[in-house]
Amino acid sequence: MPEFESIPWSDGVWTHSPAAVSATDAAHLRATAVEGSDAWRHTAYGFVHDTEHALLAPLAVGEAVDVSFRAPWSGQFDQAGVFVRADDEHWVKAGVEYSDGHLGLGAVVTDIRSDWSVGYVDDWRDAEITVRVSRWADALVVRARADDDPWRLVRVAPFDGERPASAGPFLAAPTRAGLTVTFARWTRSPADDALH
Repeated sequence: MPEFESIPWSDGVWTHSPAAVSATDAAHLRATAVEGSDAWRHTAYGFVHDTEHALLAPLAVGEAVDVSFRAPWSGQFDQAGVFVRADDEHWVKAGVEYSDGHLGLGAVVTDIRSDWSVGYVDDWRDAEITVRVSRWADALVVRARADDDPWRLVRVAPFDGERPASAGPFLAAPTRAGLTVTFARWTRSPADDALH
């Protein structure tokens, strides 16, 4: 079983400041997204959005980061999870997004251009969701679960192990004001050593 080390909220640096942030106690952080915040590059939509709220700390090869959270999913494209960033054109966001009346579990992998993979998890709507990203020498391995359910493999994505990167909780609200996400956990541990 991996040994988990809690990451203090104060250790992270925001890519873009949320509309509001408050620590309800040592374990919980509440953040409210700015309306119009998002992360995407080019593909299918033709635009670049670089306004997500990601609280990042260094993530080395051989480490994993876990983030647990809850949110009142109601706005089109409300989203939260884990953001891994090397630079403006190389990053991954993984977690859940509310779209067209469904809660979707997926990932956006960006290597100059973004892609998106997603599947419905409507039964996770009221759960505490945990997203885990393990950094390997050539990949990120993304898993997620609701409450204490078994882990579900979400994505294995290429990611340059030579490039410095940071990771942590993120949220965005492309279409509305008032999305507030309560983050309950941010930990670092050894990376998962197997896919299966």
